[in-house]
Amino acid sequence: MSDGIPLLFLALGTLAGVWFLAAAARKQVANSKGDPERSNLIKQHGGEPRPNMEGTEH
Repeated sequence: MSDGIPLLFLALGTLAGVWFLAAAARKQVANSKGDPERSNLIKQHGGEPRPNMEGTEH
């Protein structure tokens, strides 16, 4: 084997491992929220925005 091949395998394996751990963490957070599409903060506090204060319209 060439000197660069083991380094390439190590780099790709590291990237794959990081991707796998990130995907697992994302799934765990989504499951704990109960809804992977929207956060709980938006669900509970998603009302209409406040009106502008007088004199701040542009």
